[in-house]
Amino acid sequence: MNIVVWNENRHEKLNPRVAEIYPKGIHGAIADFLSYAGHTVTTATLDEPDHGLTDQVLKEADVLIWWGHLAHDEVKQEIVDKVHQRVLDGMGLIVLHSGHFSKIFKQLMGTGCDLKWREVGERERLWVIDPTHPIVSGLDSYFELEQEEMYGEHFDVPVPDELIFVSWFEGGEVFRSGVTYRRGNGKIFYFRPGHETYPTYHNENIQKVIKNAVNWVVSSKGPQHQYGQAEPLENIVKKESLS
Repeated sequence: MNIVVWNENRHEKLNPRVAEIYPKGIHGAIADFLSYAGHTVTTATLDEPDHGLTDQVLKEADVLIWWGHLAHDEVKQEIVDKVHQRVLDGMGLIVLHSGHFSKIFKQLMGTGCDLKWREVGERERLWVIDPTHPIVSGLDSYFELEQEEMYGEHFDVPVPDELIFVSWFEGGEVFRSGVTYRRGNGKIFYFRPGHETYPTYHNENIQKVIKNAVNWVVSSKGPQHQYGQAEPLENIVKKESLS
């Protein structure tokens, strides 16, 4: 399938620690393991024309992966609207970590998408809530990340279609770290881990989740629904008015 990995690519330019962990950028690290899995993967970043998300790129994308943090406000609304329409038309969307506050995720959710957070490098344990779901294929009942940023409830999103992961943090908080939604013909997966100063996307379990999620969010190529005024499929016998 054709996958586009979108990233602001700002932390990598401003923070030597991030550049050390992800010399190709967060987008490059994700693209590498997805390419190795056999997909056709391209990357796009904020400072490219149209943020790298031209009409042609979006038209050909089966799945878009989104990572943003510092510059949500710099994403042009016209690009957000085009991504939104492509999701409704059937493009899969995976939103990672601080992408919860991106314009596209907020627009699709219709809520503030806010939460509690703390960055002290605490341990995170991700529990699998639905062991039958394809996104958790190949995982144990839980896995741990030695250091991550804490996100805590309440997470201001709509009730998810499916709850896949719940995280527990060393400081005591819990969080709905893996949730799915359907919008129009498109499927959405939000996955919480991925703070830029930790090597989260090099973790084997994290990579497995994202590879599984790509396969889940891709469109089943079902029929496109038609809206608005419709012609009848059968002949309608005109009836006398009862008035």
